[in-house]
Amino acid sequence: MAAEKALHANENHSRPMPRERESVDYPFLFLVLLLLTVGLAVLYSASYAQSEYDTGYAISTKYLQKQAVCAAIGLVAMYFFSRLPASLWYRLAWIQYGVSIALLLSVLVIGEEVNGAKRWINLAGIQFQPSEIAKFTIIVLFARLTRGFGQKAKQFRYGVVGFAAALLGILIPLALEKHLSAIMLMGMVAVVMMFVAGTNPKWLLAGAGAAVVFLVVYISFMGYAGDRVTAWLHPEQDPGDTGYQILQSLYAIGSGGLFGLGYGKSRQKYLYLPFQYNDYIFAICCEELGMVGALAIVALFSAAILRGYWIALHAPDRFSTVLAAGLTTLIAVQTILNLCVVTNLLPSTGIALPFFSYGGTALAVNLGEMGIVLSISRHRNQRKIQEESL
Repeated sequence: MAAEKALHANENHSRPMPRERESVDYPFLFLVLLLLTVGLAVLYSASYAQSEYDTGYAISTKYLQKQAVCAAIGLVAMYFFSRLPASLWYRLAWIQYGVSIALLLSVLVIGEEVNGAKRWINLAGIQFQPSEIAKFTIIVLFARLTRGFGQKAKQFRYGVVGFAAALLGILIPLALEKHLSAIMLMGMVAVVMMFVAGTNPKWLLAGAGAAVVFLVVYISFMGYAGDRVTAWLHPEQDPGDTGYQILQSLYAIGSGGLFGLGYGKSRQKYLYLPFQYNDYIFAICCEELGMVGALAIVALFSAAILRGYWIALHAPDRFSTVLAAGLTTLIAVQTILNLCVVTNLLPSTGIALPFFSYGGTALAVNLGEMGIVLSISRHRNQRKIQEESL
């Protein structure tokens, strides 16, 4: 009888336990809502010329309307997820993992091709990218594995092989889709989470070296990726084709000057800069709001990211800490990569700017993820659970 009680106690101790809830972290909530509001305003300005062109000058809010609907869905998800305990995601981690792999594989069979890439699924008229769900899934699974491995994460068998095996289940379908940007993004987030979990840094550095080799080989075999690198290094050599987008982005940034041309007064958005409402929306921000406005947006992202990490550090248990850190890192990496691409510090990756770029699935998922961080923030003032190594 005593043994059964001890076993039951250990089982309860092995997973995050629900705690009494406080209010959510209002500074973080305010920053997320402010990012969303500014993002929708910038999207309207960046997209209305394209919208009028696409609709025969009948409507200027085509892209804003779709984004607003997804924003509403995302806000509902954010509120709903902010009420759920983090322990729920702990229990669902492996189920999510299986569903995500199935969705990624289904893209290869029933996926729709958009702009030359087959990465979307259309269900009942609703188009979404399974890769957005997969990003969230791998973060949840890594958080669960971190809790499960405990101090064993310092061992190669767990801290490297264990995490890598789980990651490959997602990366292989993405490689079949030729979704290099998602592979790169998940890899970077995974490295940060493995470091937080306690994986030996020397193995992470070795993995980074292997990733560089993979990228070189991948680019060598994938012609379009190689063209992106060439355009990044020497856009002026082909200003009418591969270097066109980068040059137009730099023209937009340069013409903004210190204070910008004014909201709504961008010239590049009039079909000069491709994807001005998506991957390159920050260039329009720079053109209309100038360096001052662009730095204010960067400061807003920085404040939200730092507050997210603060919430992670004050989470009540290891799983919640790693989960909040992973979700915050996802936003941070996407933001940094996008800004580097727009300013030509990195070759084009196809990674959007969170809360700003047009993309319904990404926006709704990002807001839902922020709801999970808000849920974790409800326990920020509680004593941390002392967890044993498993």
